[in-house]
Amino acid sequence: MLLRWLSKKHRMTINDVLSVFKQSNDFVEIELQEERNHHFSICYFYTLVDKEKLNRDLLPYLRKTSSGTLEELYSAIPISNKYIVENLSDLREKVLNGYVVVRTKTESQKCIVFDVAKDSNREVTTPEVEFSVVGPQEAFIEALDTNISLIRKRLPLSQLKVKELKIGKLTQTKVAVLYLDGIVDEENVQTMTQRLKDIEFDQILDSSSLSQMITDNSMSIFPQFINSERPERVAAALGEGKVAFLCDGSPEAVLGPSTLIEFFSSLEDYFLPWQIASTVRLLRFFAVSFSILATPIYVAVLTYHYELIPKDLLATIISSRSNIPFPPIIEAIFLELTIELLREAGARLPTKVGQTIGIVGGIVIGQASVEAGLTSNILLIIVALAALASFTTPVYQMGNTIRLIRFPFIITAAFLGGIGVVICVLYTLIHLLKLKSLGRPYLEPLYPPRFKDWRDAFIRVPYNWMSSRPVYLRPKQKKRLNLFQATRKHDIDE
Repeated sequence: MLLRWLSKKHRMTINDVLSVFKQSNDFVEIELQEERNHHFSICYFYTLVDKEKLNRDLLPYLRKTSSGTLEELYSAIPISNKYIVENLSDLREKVLNGYVVVRTKTESQKCIVFDVAKDSNREVTTPEVEFSVVGPQEAFIEALDTNISLIRKRLPLSQLKVKELKIGKLTQTKVAVLYLDGIVDEENVQTMTQRLKDIEFDQILDSSSLSQMITDNSMSIFPQFINSERPERVAAALGEGKVAFLCDGSPEAVLGPSTLIEFFSSLEDYFLPWQIASTVRLLRFFAVSFSILATPIYVAVLTYHYELIPKDLLATIISSRSNIPFPPIIEAIFLELTIELLREAGARLPTKVGQTIGIVGGIVIGQASVEAGLTSNILLIIVALAALASFTTPVYQMGNTIRLIRFPFIITAAFLGGIGVVICVLYTLIHLLKLKSLGRPYLEPLYPPRFKDWRDAFIRVPYNWMSSRPVYLRPKQKKRLNLFQATRKHDIDE
C-alpha cells in the first residue's frame, strides 16, 4: 500500500523502493568504496540471503572490477541468475525472494540483482500420506521447481507444457499448471487456468486451499479434485489427458477432472498383478459401504425392525443390551464420537505418543464403557470395524468425507428406521449425480454410462486391454496402444 501511495504522489525511483524496505530491521545496505573511486552499494534482506554465497560468489568480484559501470559488473560476476532491473515491481519481487541489489552512484534508474537466496528446501523423501510397499518412493516437497523436475523426469517430453501464474494479492504465490499438449482437451486446460486466474483471495498458502476455491460445488462435502504427493501418479494422470497444478510452498499436486471411482483406486493397484489389484479394489468399495451403513443399520434394526434379527442372534443381542439404559442412537453417537476423538488426538500428537494414545485409549475406553453398561459389546465391535474400514480409502480427503457422512445416516436411522437409511442413500446418490469436476460428470463411468472406462473402474483389467484413454477426458489421442500388436506373441519358435 505504501508503494502505491508513493507512486501516486510522484514517480517512484529505486531509492523510494529501497527506503520502504529499510523500514524493516532485517534489511541492510552496505557501501563499498575502493581506492579507484569505485562506489558500490549492496542491499538485501539478510534473513533471505545465504551469507556463504554472498561472501564467496559476489563480494570478491565486486572488488576486482576495473570500472564502476553496471555492464561490467554484470559480466564480471559469475552468478547464473542475474538481471539488470529497471522495472520497480520486478525489483521489489526479486529482493523479497532473496536477491541482492547492487547499484552504482552514477546509475539511479537501474541496478543489478543477483540470486544468492538461502536454500531452505528439504530433501526429497518418501511419501507419508500415499505410502505404498512397491513402486517409486519419492514425494513432492515445498519447492515448485523441484516438483516440476520430478514430473519432467518421468515425462521427458517436449509436449509437457507448464503455465506459471501468480495468485494472491498479498502472497503472489507461484502456481504452475501442467498438461500434455496434443493429448489433453484444451477446454479442460482453459477451464482450470481461468478458474485459477479468477481467484481474488489475498493469501494463498497451499494447493489444497486453491482446489477448494476452484471447485465446481463448494457446498459439497465430497472432494472434486484429487490431491497427490506422488510424482508418478501426477505423471500417469497427465498421460491420460488430465490437468494438474502445483503451488509453490505446497508438497501436493491437484489433479482434475476427477471421478468418484478414482478416489478409491490406489497407485499400488497398478504395481500389483491385475487379479490381486482388482480384488483389493473391490474389497475397498465393500469396506467403504460397510463403514457408512453398518452403524445406521444397527440403530434402525434395534429401534424399529426387531423382526429382521435372526433368532440365533436375538439372545446374544438381548444379553448385551440388558444393562444398557440408553437407546441405540445415544449409544452409537457416543462410540462414534469417541472413535473420532481418539483419531484426532492421535493425528495431532507426536508420532510415538499418538500411537500410544490411539491403542491404549481405544482399549481402555472400549472395555470400560462395556463394563460400565454404557454401550453394548456388539455395537463396539461394529463401530470399531466401521472405523477400520474407513482407513482403506487411499485418498485422505475422501476418508474425511466418509468419517463425517456417517452421522446424518445414524441420526436419520434413529428417527425413520430403515426408510431413513434409504432416504439418505438416495439423497447422496442424487447429489453425486449432480456433481461435476472441472465441468465433467463426477459419477462417470456409472452415469453417464461409459462402458469403455469400466476397464479401470471397479476392477483393473490387464494392461494390454487398456488400449484407450478415459472417454470422459475427451483426449485428442484416444489410443494408448495398438491392441493387436500388444496381444501378438513375439516369441521365437524352436
